[in-house]
Amino acid sequence: MKKILIINGHPNSESFNLAIAEAYKKGALQSQASVETITIADLKFNPNLQFGYQKRTELEPDLIESWQKIKNADHLVWIHPVWWGGLPAITKGFIDRLFLPGMAFQYRENSVWWDKLLKGKTAHIITTLDQPSWYYRLFSARPSVNQLKKTTLEFCGVKPVKVSYIGIVKTADEKLRKKWLEKIYNFGLKNK
Repeated sequence: MKKILIINGHPNSESFNLAIAEAYKKGALQSQASVETITIADLKFNPNLQFGYQKRTELEPDLIESWQKIKNADHLVWIHPVWWGGLPAITKGFIDRLFLPGMAFQYRENSVWWDKLLKGKTAHIITTLDQPSWYYRLFSARPSVNQLKKTTLEFCGVKPVKVSYIGIVKTADEKLRKKWLEKIYNFGLKNK
């Protein structure tokens, strides 16, 4: 049985991103997968990595529980909006606080190389946009995807990482939103 973790990175837990997370979860459960969820907005933690990697900041209980879910999962589904080209601050803070040396990766002594500690996991990034996805890819160079996919997940060994864009959300009517949710349900059903 595939173990799936859905991470909702929208700061408003009642956003359309919640409907996306629920649609994916419904499909994944229909496929008999094991499903856990994290709604970052509901966690109690300081998103500021105050000392960088110079001094360890103790993890709050919600982060300890979240890390256990990440470690146990085979497939990570990241759902977030794109704001100013990037991730919401709370999502970035979640990553900063959890994807740490010794947990997600490990620098090698006297080397520029590192060990990827999350090998064997796959991921799917589902990101919502208020612009056409082609514009975000071609003219903005998709910074949120580069950050989450390349310099976080793949850096830590998660591979492959699929990306899906949902948008333009702000102008979408109910019919289009329903179509998107059916698509997301099918991703869950296929554990993609």
